[in-house]
Amino acid sequence: MESLLRYRGREVSAAEVELIGRLIAEHPQASRRRLSQLLCEAWGWRQPNGTLCDMVCRGLMLALERAGHIDLPAVRQVNGNPLAKRGAQRKRPGLPEIDTNPLVAELCRVQPLLIRQVRRSAEESLCNGLIERYHYLGYCQPVGEHLKYLAYALDRPIACLVFSSAPRHLGSRDRFIGWSQEARQRNIRYLAYNTRFLILPFVRVEHLASHLLGAVARRISRDWETLYGHPVYYLESFVDPGRFRGTCYRAAGWHFLGLTTGRGKDSQSKRANRSLKEVLGYPLIPDFRQRLGEVGP
Repeated sequence: MESLLRYRGREVSAAEVELIGRLIAEHPQASRRRLSQLLCEAWGWRQPNGTLCDMVCRGLMLALERAGHIDLPAVRQVNGNPLAKRGAQRKRPGLPEIDTNPLVAELCRVQPLLIRQVRRSAEESLCNGLIERYHYLGYCQPVGEHLKYLAYALDRPIACLVFSSAPRHLGSRDRFIGWSQEARQRNIRYLAYNTRFLILPFVRVEHLASHLLGAVARRISRDWETLYGHPVYYLESFVDPGRFRGTCYRAAGWHFLGLTTGRGKDSQSKRANRSLKEVLGYPLIPDFRQRLGEVGP
Protein backbone atom coordinates (compact mmCIF):
# COMPACT_ATOMS: atom_id res chain seq x y z
CA MET A 1 0.00 0.00 0.00
CA GLU A 2 1.53 3.29 -1.14
CA SER A 3 1.95 5.89 1.58
CA LEU A 4 1.32 9.55 0.72
CA LEU A 5 2.29 10.91 4.14
CA ARG A 6 3.83 9.78 7.38
CA TYR A 7 2.67 11.66 10.49
CA ARG A 8 3.78 10.81 14.04
CA GLY A 9 4.36 7.19 13.08
CA ARG A 10 1.13 6.74 11.11
CA GLU A 11 1.30 6.01 7.38
CA VAL A 12 -1.54 7.60 5.40
CA SER A 13 -2.46 5.85 2.17
CA ALA A 14 -4.13 7.21 -0.95
CA ALA A 15 -7.33 5.35 -0.03
CA GLU A 16 -7.38 7.02 3.38
CA VAL A 17 -6.83 10.44 1.82
CA GLU A 18 -9.77 9.72 -0.46
CA LEU A 19 -11.87 8.83 2.60
CA ILE A 20 -10.95 12.14 4.24
CA GLY A 21 -11.90 14.01 1.08
CA ARG A 22 -15.33 12.35 1.03
CA LEU A 23 -15.77 13.12 4.74
CA ILE A 24 -15.09 16.82 4.10
CA ALA A 25 -17.48 16.88 1.11
CA GLU A 26 -20.28 15.14 3.04
CA HIS A 27 -20.04 17.61 5.95
CA PRO A 28 -19.62 21.04 4.32
CA GLN A 29 -20.70 22.91 7.48
CA ALA A 30 -18.42 21.00 9.85
CA SER A 31 -15.51 22.74 11.55
CA ARG A 32 -11.99 21.37 11.44
CA ARG A 33 -12.42 20.11 14.97
CA ARG A 34 -15.63 18.30 14.10
CA LEU A 35 -14.05 16.78 11.01
CA SER A 36 -11.16 15.44 13.06
CA GLN A 37 -13.63 13.87 15.49
CA LEU A 38 -15.55 12.25 12.65
CA LEU A 39 -12.35 10.90 11.14
CA CYS A 40 -11.23 9.47 14.49
CA GLU A 41 -14.58 7.72 14.81
CA ALA A 42 -14.30 6.35 11.27
CA TRP A 43 -10.79 5.04 11.94
CA GLY A 44 -11.49 3.94 15.51
CA TRP A 45 -8.56 6.16 16.50
CA ARG A 46 -8.73 6.43 20.29
CA GLN A 47 -6.38 6.79 23.22
CA PRO A 48 -6.09 3.87 25.68
CA ASN A 49 -8.60 5.61 27.98
CA GLY A 50 -11.17 5.76 25.14
CA THR A 51 -10.78 9.46 24.29
CA LEU A 52 -10.67 10.35 20.59
CA CYS A 53 -7.21 11.30 19.25
CA ASP A 54 -8.71 14.42 17.67
CA MET A 55 -5.81 16.77 18.45
CA VAL A 56 -3.31 14.49 16.70
CA CYS A 57 -5.84 13.91 13.93
CA ARG A 58 -6.19 17.65 13.38
CA GLY A 59 -2.44 17.93 13.01
CA LEU A 60 -2.44 15.10 10.50
CA MET A 61 -5.19 16.74 8.44
CA LEU A 62 -3.32 20.03 8.47
CA ALA A 63 -0.18 18.26 7.24
CA LEU A 64 -2.21 16.68 4.42
CA GLU A 65 -3.56 20.09 3.41
CA ARG A 66 -0.09 21.63 3.40
CA ALA A 67 1.09 18.76 1.18
CA GLY A 68 -1.74 19.54 -1.25
CA HIS A 69 -3.72 16.32 -0.70
CA ILE A 70 -6.93 17.81 0.80
CA ASP A 71 -8.70 21.16 1.23
CA LEU A 72 -9.86 21.94 4.74
CA PRO A 73 -12.58 24.47 5.58
CA ALA A 74 -11.47 27.91 6.72
CA VAL A 75 -10.42 28.34 10.33
CA ARG A 76 -13.39 29.58 12.34
CA GLN A 77 -11.75 30.33 15.66
CA VAL A 78 -8.17 31.06 16.67
CA ASN A 79 -7.34 30.03 20.21
CA GLY A 80 -4.34 31.44 22.02
CA ASN A 81 -1.45 29.02 22.41
CA PRO A 82 -0.85 28.58 26.16
CA LEU A 83 2.60 27.14 25.49
CA ALA A 84 3.69 30.44 23.97
CA LYS A 85 2.89 32.21 27.23
CA ARG A 86 5.16 30.08 29.36
CA GLY A 87 8.12 31.61 31.14
CA ALA A 88 7.85 35.16 32.42
CA GLN A 89 4.24 35.55 31.34
CA ARG A 90 3.09 32.29 32.89
CA LYS A 91 1.67 32.45 36.38
CA ARG A 92 3.99 30.57 38.66
CA PRO A 93 2.57 28.15 41.23
CA GLY A 94 2.07 29.69 44.63
CA LEU A 95 3.54 28.25 47.83
CA PRO A 96 1.03 27.39 50.56
CA GLU A 97 2.12 27.71 54.15
CA ILE A 98 3.78 24.54 55.43
CA ASP A 99 5.80 23.49 58.45
CA THR A 100 9.43 24.30 57.64
CA ASN A 101 10.91 23.28 60.99
CA PRO A 102 13.81 20.84 60.55
CA LEU A 103 12.79 17.19 60.47
CA VAL A 104 15.82 15.11 61.42
CA ALA A 105 15.07 11.50 62.29
CA GLU A 106 15.65 7.89 61.39
CA LEU A 107 13.33 6.46 58.75
CA CYS A 108 11.67 4.11 61.22
CA ARG A 109 10.75 7.11 63.41
CA VAL A 110 8.70 8.85 60.72
CA GLN A 111 6.81 5.83 59.45
CA PRO A 112 4.24 5.00 58.32
CA LEU A 113 4.66 7.38 55.40
CA LEU A 114 1.61 8.47 53.47
CA ILE A 115 2.10 8.68 49.69
CA ARG A 116 -0.71 10.19 47.64
CA GLN A 117 -1.14 10.41 43.89
CA VAL A 118 -2.34 14.02 43.65
CA ARG A 119 -2.80 14.55 39.91
CA ARG A 120 -6.30 16.02 39.35
CA SER A 121 -6.83 16.45 43.09
CA ALA A 122 -7.00 19.39 45.49
CA GLU A 123 -3.41 18.68 46.59
CA GLU A 124 -1.92 19.07 43.10
CA SER A 125 -1.38 22.81 43.60
CA LEU A 126 0.58 22.11 46.80
CA CYS A 127 2.85 19.71 44.91
CA ASN A 128 3.38 22.27 42.13
CA GLY A 129 4.13 25.05 44.61
CA LEU A 130 6.67 23.00 46.57
CA ILE A 131 8.54 22.08 43.39
CA GLU A 132 8.52 25.70 42.20
CA ARG A 133 9.90 26.93 45.51
CA TYR A 134 12.40 24.22 46.46
CA HIS A 135 13.50 22.30 43.34
CA TYR A 136 16.56 23.78 41.61
CA LEU A 137 14.83 23.50 38.21
CA GLY A 138 11.55 24.97 39.43
CA TYR A 139 8.14 23.80 38.27
CA CYS A 140 7.38 23.02 34.63
CA GLN A 141 3.99 21.74 33.54
CA PRO A 142 4.47 18.17 32.24
CA VAL A 143 3.36 17.44 28.68
CA GLY A 144 1.19 14.44 27.95
CA GLU A 145 0.22 11.79 30.47
CA HIS A 146 1.66 12.37 33.94
CA LEU A 147 1.25 11.62 37.63
CA LYS A 148 2.29 13.57 40.71
CA TYR A 149 2.98 12.18 44.16
CA LEU A 150 3.13 13.89 47.55
CA ALA A 151 4.72 12.10 50.48
CA TYR A 152 3.75 12.95 54.06
CA ALA A 153 5.38 12.11 57.39
CA LEU A 154 4.02 13.11 60.77
CA ASP A 155 1.16 14.95 59.02
CA ARG A 156 3.45 17.24 57.02
CA PRO A 157 4.60 17.13 53.37
CA ILE A 158 8.19 15.97 52.96
CA ALA A 159 8.69 15.05 49.28
CA CYS A 160 7.30 15.34 45.74
CA LEU A 161 7.74 13.08 42.70
CA VAL A 162 6.51 13.75 39.16
CA PHE A 163 6.40 11.23 36.32
CA SER A 164 5.44 12.07 32.73
CA SER A 165 5.44 10.60 29.23
CA ALA A 166 8.90 9.38 28.25
CA PRO A 167 11.09 10.95 25.52
CA ARG A 168 10.48 9.26 22.18
CA HIS A 169 14.14 8.89 21.28
CA LEU A 170 16.80 7.91 23.81
CA GLY A 171 19.66 5.87 22.42
CA SER A 172 20.98 4.15 25.56
CA ARG A 173 17.48 3.22 26.70
CA ASP A 174 16.40 1.99 23.28
CA ARG A 175 19.47 -0.22 23.02
CA PHE A 176 18.87 -1.58 26.52
CA ILE A 177 15.26 -2.50 25.71
CA GLY A 178 16.20 -3.79 22.28
CA TRP A 179 12.95 -2.82 20.60
CA SER A 180 12.41 -1.99 16.95
CA GLN A 181 11.40 1.44 15.70
CA GLU A 182 7.87 0.16 15.09
CA ALA A 183 7.66 -1.29 18.60
CA ARG A 184 8.99 1.93 20.13
CA GLN A 185 6.45 4.06 18.31
CA ARG A 186 3.66 1.70 19.37
CA ASN A 187 4.69 1.11 22.98
CA ILE A 188 6.41 4.30 24.15
CA ARG A 189 3.29 5.03 26.19
CA TYR A 190 4.23 2.16 28.52
CA LEU A 191 7.26 4.11 29.79
CA ALA A 192 7.19 6.83 32.45
CA TYR A 193 9.88 9.47 32.93
CA ASN A 194 10.70 10.83 36.40
CA THR A 195 10.93 14.56 35.65
CA ARG A 196 11.11 15.88 39.22
CA PHE A 197 12.14 14.34 42.55
CA LEU A 198 12.26 16.64 45.56
CA ILE A 199 13.02 15.97 49.20
CA LEU A 200 12.22 19.21 51.00
CA PRO A 201 15.47 20.90 52.16
CA PHE A 202 14.59 20.91 55.84
CA VAL A 203 13.98 17.14 55.87
CA ARG A 204 16.94 14.98 56.90
CA VAL A 205 15.91 11.33 56.99
CA GLU A 206 18.52 8.78 55.94
CA HIS A 207 17.41 6.34 53.19
CA LEU A 208 14.17 8.30 52.66
CA ALA A 209 14.77 9.00 48.95
CA SER A 210 15.42 5.38 47.94
CA HIS A 211 12.51 4.25 50.12
CA LEU A 212 10.15 6.63 48.32
CA LEU A 213 11.39 5.53 44.88
CA GLY A 214 10.69 1.93 45.79
CA ALA A 215 7.25 2.68 47.22
CA VAL A 216 6.17 4.66 44.15
CA ALA A 217 7.55 2.00 41.78
CA ARG A 218 5.31 -0.59 43.44
CA ARG A 219 2.14 1.41 42.76
CA ILE A 220 2.72 3.64 39.74
CA SER A 221 1.53 1.14 37.13
CA ARG A 222 -1.84 0.74 38.86
CA ASP A 223 -2.17 4.50 39.32
CA TRP A 224 -1.32 5.11 35.65
CA GLU A 225 -3.93 2.60 34.53
CA THR A 226 -6.54 4.18 36.79
CA LEU A 227 -6.01 7.61 35.23
CA TYR A 228 -5.08 6.76 31.64
CA GLY A 229 -6.43 3.29 30.95
CA HIS A 230 -3.11 1.46 30.52
CA PRO A 231 -0.21 0.36 32.76
CA VAL A 232 3.47 1.28 32.55
CA TYR A 233 6.24 -1.30 32.41
CA TYR A 234 9.40 0.75 32.74
CA LEU A 235 10.63 3.90 34.52
CA GLU A 236 13.51 6.17 33.55
CA SER A 237 15.17 9.36 34.72
CA PHE A 238 18.11 11.66 34.02
CA VAL A 239 20.71 12.62 36.62
CA ASP A 240 23.08 15.54 36.16
CA PRO A 241 26.45 14.16 37.33
CA GLY A 242 27.72 17.70 37.81
CA ARG A 243 25.22 18.13 40.65
CA PHE A 244 24.25 14.69 41.90
CA ARG A 245 25.59 11.16 42.17
CA GLY A 246 22.24 9.40 41.76
CA THR A 247 22.89 7.35 44.90
CA CYS A 248 19.23 7.06 45.87
CA TYR A 249 18.28 5.70 42.43
CA ARG A 250 21.02 3.10 42.52
CA ALA A 251 20.07 2.13 46.08
CA ALA A 252 16.49 1.62 44.87
CA GLY A 253 17.66 -0.75 42.11
CA TRP A 254 17.77 1.61 39.12
CA HIS A 255 20.41 0.82 36.48
CA PHE A 256 22.85 3.14 34.74
CA LEU A 257 22.31 2.82 30.97
CA GLY A 258 24.63 5.47 29.55
CA LEU A 259 24.81 9.18 28.87
CA THR A 260 22.60 11.49 26.85
CA THR A 261 24.07 13.12 23.75
CA GLY A 262 23.70 16.60 25.22
CA ARG A 263 21.47 17.64 22.33
CA GLY A 264 17.87 18.72 22.77
CA LYS A 265 15.07 17.35 20.64
CA ASP A 266 15.12 20.47 18.44
CA SER A 267 18.89 20.47 17.89
CA GLN A 268 19.90 21.12 14.28
CA SER A 269 23.46 19.79 14.67
CA LYS A 270 25.34 16.88 16.20
CA ARG A 271 27.10 19.10 18.72
CA ALA A 272 26.16 19.02 22.39
CA ASN A 273 24.40 22.21 23.48
CA ARG A 274 23.71 21.25 27.09
CA SER A 275 25.27 19.16 29.85
CA LEU A 276 25.35 15.39 29.45
CA LYS A 277 23.05 13.50 31.80
CA GLU A 278 23.21 9.96 33.13
CA VAL A 279 20.31 7.81 31.96
CA LEU A 280 18.90 5.54 34.67
CA GLY A 281 16.21 2.91 34.16
CA TYR A 282 14.01 0.66 36.26
CA PRO A 283 11.94 -2.22 34.80
CA LEU A 284 8.64 -2.75 36.63
CA ILE A 285 7.99 -6.30 35.38
CA PRO A 286 10.32 -9.20 34.54
CA ASP A 287 9.17 -9.55 30.92
CA PHE A 288 9.33 -5.84 30.09
CA ARG A 289 11.39 -6.45 26.95
CA GLN A 290 8.81 -8.86 25.56
CA ARG A 291 5.90 -6.52 26.36
CA LEU A 292 7.63 -3.44 24.93
CA GLY A 293 8.82 -5.30 21.84
CA GLU A 294 5.34 -6.43 20.75
CA VAL A 295 4.08 -5.04 17.44
CA GLY A 296 0.92 -7.10 17.05
CA PRO A 297 -2.56 -5.73 16.31
